[in-house]
Amino acid sequence: MLDLVARVAKTGEATATLRHTMVERQLRPFDVTDVPLLERFLDVPRELFLADSLAPLAYSDLAIAVKSAGGRRRSLLPPLVLARMLQAAEVEETDKALAIGGAGYSAALLAGLAGKVVALECDPDLFARARAGLDALGCDNVQLELGSLEEGCRASAPYDVIIVEGHAQAGLDALFEQLTPDGRLLAIVTPEPRGGQQVVRFERQAGRAAGERPLFSANAPILDGFAQAPGFSL
Repeated sequence: MLDLVARVAKTGEATATLRHTMVERQLRPFDVTDVPLLERFLDVPRELFLADSLAPLAYSDLAIAVKSAGGRRRSLLPPLVLARMLQAAEVEETDKALAIGGAGYSAALLAGLAGKVVALECDPDLFARARAGLDALGCDNVQLELGSLEEGCRASAPYDVIIVEGHAQAGLDALFEQLTPDGRLLAIVTPEPRGGQQVVRFERQAGRAAGERPLFSANAPILDGFAQAPGFSL
């Protein structure tokens, strides 16, 4: 833990220029204008949630595949996609947010935007990596839980905001039920059967489903637990 704290101090200063470049060249030119959100991207070292071998890619504009010791793969969304998702979520200081996947990085970003953050991971190795990074950054308002992603975390529900960081073919119903009466859920889905993947904002109003709003195109691998069940063939 002390080694990681030292790494925070070292990499945070050394990569500050890279984070500034990411914000100025990847985020701002593409309509990410929320000032507190941009400040979080400037403050949080993304490489702390990656293996050392992947650290040079931390501020690229690509998705980064993270592999656990058990072989499970997780894809960190490109910074622009994640930033636009979080901006569209309209996170407020009084909100409780649930981050599904994300390897701890999105939870660290949300820690400076929401009052309380619950981060859910299903892989023990990725969980431990996320825990180390969040602890090193002093994210005291983040509660990290180990469990099935598609089941959410009912013990800490309801949530004002839920962010699903990956492609969800199915399995959002249980999460939608964990929203507050006026909550919102953002995920990458395929709204039309033969259409492309898009980030969609699902909303509730007064405790009822209030529609879904496609926001922008984005591609991601299917997240654990959110695959469509195979159909029957005759």
